[in-house]
Amino acid sequence: MNIPRYRSAAVVGLVLIASTYVGRSFSSAAAQGRQAAAVQFRNVAEAAGLNFVHHHSPTPEKYYVESAPGGLAIFDYNGDGRPDVFFTNGAQLPSLEKTSDSYANRLYRNDGQMKFTDVTETAGVRGVGYAMGAAAGDYDNDGHVDLFVAGVRRHQLLRNLGNGRFDDVTDKAGIVSGEWAAAAGWFDYDADGHLDLLVVNYVQWTAAINRYCGDQARGVRTYCHPRFFQGLPNRLYRNRGDGSFEDVSARAGVLSHIGKGMSVAFADYDHDGRLDAFVTNDTVPNFLFRNKGDGTFSEIALLAGVAVPESGRPVSGMGTDFQDYDNDGWEDLHLTALAGETFPLFRNDAKGAFMETTQSSGLGKLTAKLSGWCAVMADVDNDGRKDLFTANSHANDRIGETQAEGWKQANSVFINEAGGRFRDATADAGLASAVAVHRGCGVADLDGDGRLDIVVLVLGERAELWHNQSAPANGWLIVRPVGTKSNRDGIGTRVSIGNQVRTMTTAVGYASSSHAGMHFGLGAQAEVPRVEVQWPSGARQVVENVKANQVIEVKER
Repeated sequence: MNIPRYRSAAVVGLVLIASTYVGRSFSSAAAQGRQAAAVQFRNVAEAAGLNFVHHHSPTPEKYYVESAPGGLAIFDYNGDGRPDVFFTNGAQLPSLEKTSDSYANRLYRNDGQMKFTDVTETAGVRGVGYAMGAAAGDYDNDGHVDLFVAGVRRHQLLRNLGNGRFDDVTDKAGIVSGEWAAAAGWFDYDADGHLDLLVVNYVQWTAAINRYCGDQARGVRTYCHPRFFQGLPNRLYRNRGDGSFEDVSARAGVLSHIGKGMSVAFADYDHDGRLDAFVTNDTVPNFLFRNKGDGTFSEIALLAGVAVPESGRPVSGMGTDFQDYDNDGWEDLHLTALAGETFPLFRNDAKGAFMETTQSSGLGKLTAKLSGWCAVMADVDNDGRKDLFTANSHANDRIGETQAEGWKQANSVFINEAGGRFRDATADAGLASAVAVHRGCGVADLDGDGRLDIVVLVLGERAELWHNQSAPANGWLIVRPVGTKSNRDGIGTRVSIGNQVRTMTTAVGYASSSHAGMHFGLGAQAEVPRVEVQWPSGARQVVENVKANQVIEVKER
């Protein structure tokens, strides 16, 4: 196959956004390998103006929806090159209506220098109903990132008009509400150049039928276990390319699989050129939908070894990410679960299946007492290895009355070290003191310094903005693909830099979305000899001799 090669920066549209570090010299020791950089985060949400508080509307009746929200989306809504932040919010119970401003979904514009402004009203994104998850993607290929908001029996498709406002096109687009959706994700499953939508549904629940769980004799009421609720199938909407969608769930082979879905992640795990979908399920086996390339999927999680951990018992699957953690060129799977279940890690064996490495990687011991929601593979120290960040909290607000673990927990960061093992750097990174009810999260370089920052949604308290203040010893590169034959967002594009591989996806974490390009830590590299790009259309490109410490935009040829 002939692969186009480009040396000129103008050809691929290189955009420099972090000149502070460009052109710096490296010591001779650094030139021999990665710089050892201590990871350091600081919560700057208050100073940044990120004053969002999620109102999940807790009640004495312990309505089940109270325990499960919520997600967020990081994406550049106004095209100024700076990632903005959108939060989903709850509603009054049992009506599931946003009866006051406190329940509004919120959009914060990134003004630069880690300052944000609430633009919810002008953008028209206050929302409806009890929102859960968010998915960012340019579904109409007009260059403006749109937003899907999943909720409890009520969803919204918000089309970005490109003038700072969004239009609710849910009904016109043919997106149907009625089921409890926890999350959603954009991917072009049929490779026609238009993003399709997978909606992840949770369980059958109504406020009118709200059973009592706990010790009724003592008057101790708790949130019910998922086993008391029937599961739901997920929904796949095919983008017709004219602004409308058709429900192809049955035809595609998705509708027949009943689960209790919480989140979704995408990758071409078997390298056949087609995006596959992994769905975490709560207390029932997970799903891995293998894309057959004919418009249908096969659910092969059990055969592939990711339906359940090696114990054989399903876990409380929450958030997930689908990236290559060990730099062998094959996408691996990570997910969070509740205390006692660990946070399972599955290594792609490059033969169509996965091997669990939770214990051998060290994560088994490190996560056994934690309860996690959001899960992100992100190179937080820019050493060229993807680390793990998890947003933690138990699902049961009364867990501390009967067990040692608490409802409120600190987030975690696990540093990826040589040999495929992880080290807990939570305390050293400054995360341990922030104990709260964490849920969804998003990751992006919010201030243009090349270090990945993390936003975390918190129930009942101010959201957290973890500014990455690690020493800038290591280099970095952010690649933003722009499709011409493929979808404009380039979702599904695989980019390789040396032994590192990333798949462009916005579905990451728990019920959340991060739309900010593909970030690569470069260690001591001052220049990248080759950036290899494989597009969803099947085309391949190579960009040569790219300077470190910048954002590059690569356009499909």
